[in-house]
Amino acid sequence: MRWLVLYTALVLGANAGWAGEIDWQAAHDGGLAKLQRTDPTPVPATEFTDPEGGTHALADYKGKVVLLNFWATWCAPCREEMPSLDALQAQMGGEDFQVVAIASGHNPAPAITKFLAEAGVTNLPVRLDPRQALAREMGVMGMPVTVLIDRDGDEIARLMGGADWASDTARELVRQATAP
Repeated sequence: MRWLVLYTALVLGANAGWAGEIDWQAAHDGGLAKLQRTDPTPVPATEFTDPEGGTHALADYKGKVVLLNFWATWCAPCREEMPSLDALQAQMGGEDFQVVAIASGHNPAPAITKFLAEAGVTNLPVRLDPRQALAREMGVMGMPVTVLIDRDGDEIARLMGGADWASDTARELVRQATAP
């Protein structure tokens, strides 16, 4: 039954008449059961950093669909999930889509390096929210939390806990979200 739902979603997603619409039920039934659609809400302008001290904001990605992930080195579900986020970025990242993974809270640089090496992560730049300012502003209470942001910079869905972001269902969700 799961494959029938996924196949139906793929067929409908390929139909130009359905372009730009997300089949939330197919995503739920296809393995992203914890994904919750949200009312479009503008994301905060709160800045986050990189290891070199550069500053970034979610507004930097306006015009792209973003899968924003809050994680930490001490988070066991994050360790399981991170390789799939890395694979999704490798497969689908580009002009229309970006995975933005932000280490939130106290995550020492050596711990981040070790975590990413052990997880085999090579496609995601390191982004940091050491004081959890962005996480707090976005209502993140635990980790991992993943937020789907549309091209306009609005949160449109949220998943609390881990997920397989390299799955066919996740890739179809991204295709639907990035459709013109």
